Amino acid sequence: MWVHPEEVLQAGALWITERANPYFILQKRKGHGDGRGGLAGLLVGTLDVVLDSSARVAPYRILYQTPDSLIYWIIAHGCSRKEITEHWEWLEQNLLQTLSIFENENDITTFVKGKVQGIIAEYNKNQDVKEDDDTDKFKEAICTYRKLFGMPEEEKLVNYYSCSYWKGRVPRQGWLYLSINHICFYSYLLGKEAKLVIRWADITQLEKSATLLLPDAVKVSTRVAEHVFSVFLNINETFKLMEQLANIAMRQLLDNKGFEQDRSLPKLKRKTPKKVSALKRDLDARAKSERYRALFRLPKDEKLDGHTGCTLWTPFNKMHILGQMFVSTNYICFTSKEETLCSLIIPLREVTIVEKADSSNFLPSPVSISTKNRMTFLFANLKDRDFLVQRISDFLQQTTSKIYFEREITGSVNSSDDEVRSILFYNCSPKGSSEGERQFNLNDNSVPTATQALMTMYRRRSPEEFNPKLAKEFLKEQAWKNHFTEYGQGVCMYRTEKTKDLVLKGIPENMRGELWLLFSGAINEMATHPGYYEDLVEKSMGKYNLATEEIERDLHRSLPEHPAFQNEMGIAALRRVLTAYAFRNPNIGYCQAMNIVTSVLLLYAKEEEAFWLLVALCERMLPDYYNTRVVGALVDQGVFEELAREYVPELYDCMQDLGVISTISLSWFLTLFLSVMPFESAVVVVDCFFYEGIKVIFQLALSVLHANIHQLLGAKDDGEAMTVLGRYLDSVTNKDSTLPPIPHLHSLLTDDGDPHPEVDIFKLVRSSYEKFGSIRADVIEQMRFKQRLRVIQTIEDTTKRNVVRTIVTETAFSIDELEELYVLFKAEHLTSCYWGGTGGSNPTERHDPSLPYLEQYRIDLEQFRGLFSLLFPWAPVNGAHADPLALRFFRLLDHNGDSLINFREFISGLSVLCHGDLTDKLKLLYKMHVIPEVTHEQEEPDSAFEATQYFFEDITPETSNVKKLHTPDYRHYLRLWNQGTKNKLDNMKDLPKLNQSQFIELCKTLYNMFSEDAQEQELYHATATVTSLLLEMGEVGKLFCHSKDQEEQDQDDPEEAKTSGPARDGGTKPGGVFQQMGQGEGEKESQARQCGPAKRDGRGEQLSAMEDIKLEDSSPKDTGTSSSMLISDDETKDDTSMSSYSVLSGGSHELDDKLHCEDINDDTVLVRNGGLPHSTSIDKEWAITFEQFLASVLTEQALVLYFEKPVEVAARITNAKNVRKVGCSLLSASDYEISLSG
Repeated sequence: MWVHPEEVLQAGALWITERANPYFILQKRKGHGDGRGGLAGLLVGTLDVVLDSSARVAPYRILYQTPDSLIYWIIAHGCSRKEITEHWEWLEQNLLQTLSIFENENDITTFVKGKVQGIIAEYNKNQDVKEDDDTDKFKEAICTYRKLFGMPEEEKLVNYYSCSYWKGRVPRQGWLYLSINHICFYSYLLGKEAKLVIRWADITQLEKSATLLLPDAVKVSTRVAEHVFSVFLNINETFKLMEQLANIAMRQLLDNKGFEQDRSLPKLKRKTPKKVSALKRDLDARAKSERYRALFRLPKDEKLDGHTGCTLWTPFNKMHILGQMFVSTNYICFTSKEETLCSLIIPLREVTIVEKADSSNFLPSPVSISTKNRMTFLFANLKDRDFLVQRISDFLQQTTSKIYFEREITGSVNSSDDEVRSILFYNCSPKGSSEGERQFNLNDNSVPTATQALMTMYRRRSPEEFNPKLAKEFLKEQAWKNHFTEYGQGVCMYRTEKTKDLVLKGIPENMRGELWLLFSGAINEMATHPGYYEDLVEKSMGKYNLATEEIERDLHRSLPEHPAFQNEMGIAALRRVLTAYAFRNPNIGYCQAMNIVTSVLLLYAKEEEAFWLLVALCERMLPDYYNTRVVGALVDQGVFEELAREYVPELYDCMQDLGVISTISLSWFLTLFLSVMPFESAVVVVDCFFYEGIKVIFQLALSVLHANIHQLLGAKDDGEAMTVLGRYLDSVTNKDSTLPPIPHLHSLLTDDGDPHPEVDIFKLVRSSYEKFGSIRADVIEQMRFKQRLRVIQTIEDTTKRNVVRTIVTETAFSIDELEELYVLFKAEHLTSCYWGGTGGSNPTERHDPSLPYLEQYRIDLEQFRGLFSLLFPWAPVNGAHADPLALRFFRLLDHNGDSLINFREFISGLSVLCHGDLTDKLKLLYKMHVIPEVTHEQEEPDSAFEATQYFFEDITPETSNVKKLHTPDYRHYLRLWNQGTKNKLDNMKDLPKLNQSQFIELCKTLYNMFSEDAQEQELYHATATVTSLLLEMGEVGKLFCHSKDQEEQDQDDPEEAKTSGPARDGGTKPGGVFQQMGQGEGEKESQARQCGPAKRDGRGEQLSAMEDIKLEDSSPKDTGTSSSMLISDDETKDDTSMSSYSVLSGGSHELDDKLHCEDINDDTVLVRNGGLPHSTSIDKEWAITFEQFLASVLTEQALVLYFEKPVEVAARITNAKNVRKVGCSLLSASDYEISLSG
């Protein structure tokens, strides 16, 4: 290909000149094409790999040089001699003579460079090549990557790094390629080549390790092996990128959200020599935005635009605080360099003025930002102040436009909180409404609902109740009001160490909802989505699904001890919030524990506020906690175990042995201690959680363990340990609470022993900060990543085991074989997710983790074809022959007709071919051709098995008695019982007949199947014999149909029968040419129904009608049975496999005529020798039955041996895995072995 001209210092080093003229030189890389022969070739190959030379991709090149200059320019390179020769010839024909006209060498150089760049621009225009920010060096790396590992264009390379891979004790220097879906390594050293390809989705552990031998190493673990890479130039950058890519893969496994590149990134101003791809920039920007959102609790779609160092003037202590300013689309944020000193969030919707203040020596480059609540923030020491102010002004303009647009939509000009809240006034359904309708009527005015926090409605105070507790509560409120006066109130408040101290002392009851909204960031989402909750409630009214059913079931279990939820008002508010969230986020819907948390939110916040707090909780602060598999809680359980090992090591081993950590952590984390602590104490934990995040929960949990360390060490079993912890938590009290004591359900269920001494919640929280306050949020995120890999891969393994356990009784495959097949099946699905397919279905929509195990992974026809050619014994070697057979097989296995098959359906077909008997295999072959579409009857065996499975679900103890008497295990009896059921449903005589068109397809299939088989000659001969026999049978059956039809017509209309009968008989020509016509499936179906079952009486007339046909050993012995009751069935055949077998005769039968096979275009024509006339159309009355097909095949030993040939399942599975390792178009093995050659 032509390349932008680039200077070359030494034209002769490591290159051989093959052609030359006064201006151009064509060169070949030393050692290329010689099988790396000789020492020079080995050294050059090694240098190319180690130094990342472009010659690895393009071993040919063309240089330009003027006669009197020593400078060379590379203008083209090529992968092959043919490609580079085409460029060379073009230069000779179009440029060589033109260049001789120029007198000045500089003009020649300018002309050549301009011409080459013009060719490149024209090519890009014609090929619709889009401009991107990838450097030329990186584009070379992409070409190398695709060439080495056979990756398609859809597989995007992110970056590549020089490193060493340790194979045993020997390091191999090479390049590590990180793409969106794979981690790959390549090395070539002195003739030794090493390749490694691993899917990110198969990684179970990824960690940095440091030893004396390998100070900076990365260990990548999969289910089958561990791989160590070392000698990185920048190990931190590499490891962060690896973590990010592995996280994307885990997210795809968890909720099926694949990677989509962000096309809105700003373009690079100039091409930089650094090898950074647009994808790498995208991922770096994502990582920064993620940290930014977590730090300031911002909405999950907020993108960081940039950040810069600056100082912030803080009026409360009259200081300039050093820190970082962050600017994004909707927010300006600041955090001090000293972590807890000060932080600030300024939403652009609150900003009124942004201006540059006068600069001075004391205050260089200041910027002043004013807000609606009359606060002014002064930033200084900004490096690029003009650019920053311009960016903020642009974002501010977009925000203002957005606000006006939303006001026009909602019809509201005044956006005050009171007006927004006044919109949301709902009424609950009356108590007498019909429960059967499941209608949540919100329009009945009989019972008002909570338009304010439920706690305010149920707080009963009288003047005489004023006591020290209320006095303390009053002092807390005053402290917070003073704080607001000094540090500001609302979202733009300065957040300092003093704010944290006030939170730890407890938030006043009547300020709780407001401050929860502020600290959680929910206030931002609520402010930017006016009317959203109202619309959601209206849309979800009266809707009924699984989530609403579960919500209804749990409504009365949500804080039942609190008076607010002992009447319809509180229950209705809780119902609306939970139902609205289930409709907002169907992936989560509803999960147990959400009701407990939401009920507490409703006590302190208005209904809409409680909804947005729930959104913040489920989607940002406790990610993946409340999905169907509580993955987030399991991840944090693993994090808690790691923290326990580090901070309470003396207790860790004991807790692990008792298995207590896994039990306690789920209940503590999922409900934020609300279900295990007295209510008035637990809300203090929630206060701290909304301010500091998940680290508070970890600190508190560790404190509880530490406080009970001696009792836990003396516990004999998990029950005793749980009792110790339960009694301790029950005794945690809040002495400052002004609420009436609420009985705690957990304490009511504990034993009647001596009560535990009271523990003050504020002292417990303080203690947790003093002992375990060193836990950092970024460390927790690092631990979460490690545990997420483990948890999700454990879930995947559990899914595999459950799928295998479900279908193991249906098939003769062993458990190990089923697991291997499942891995291949899943890999095929994942590959289609990575690179898409041509089948027209979206692969990401076919994986739904919420579905039952068997339905989670499904493949379409495109993926099935790949597995069919590798695993199915009938798959022809020739790919063109395999496709039509795979299509028929797929249609047969697709029971529900959705063009997708699950693992059970896939195994059901493969099991017949690998373990079925002759009749089963032939029946399958027959059905593949005779069934034009999926019918209801075909679903019945599946349903029948489900009944079988239910019936035998709990009888393992009984079957164990049988196992003692007989050698087969209980699975053997389940299979026998299941087989008996299927036999009844799939009775041979119930199978439809095979018409002539379908029969021709069956013949083609047989010929294709036998192509390139070791016994090809014998099989073709046997097939010809069977085909001839079945042709005769079909003719006989047709005559029987005629006889039957004429008898019936004679009875109905004797006069008409006299004239029409002979004419009709004369029009029927036995034999003839059976030719494949392009008929639709509907026509085939009608043909299959043309001829009904032949009558078994009137045998003399039937025999007289076929006196010229001799059938040997094929006449039934029973007097009531016609010789036509044998059946057949087939598939398609390509011409190439038949061309050498023009004459196929019936050897074992004395036929008057012999059958010939000729190739005419793409149609296979079966011709009978003799005087029978040829027919140019399909005979619609010709048909055979399965019994005829089966009996005919049984007469030929070669066919019987072929279909009864044992299948080496293990060998096929191993071969399939090896084929996927080669690095061709599909790379789907979970972990490719290192291949060494040379």
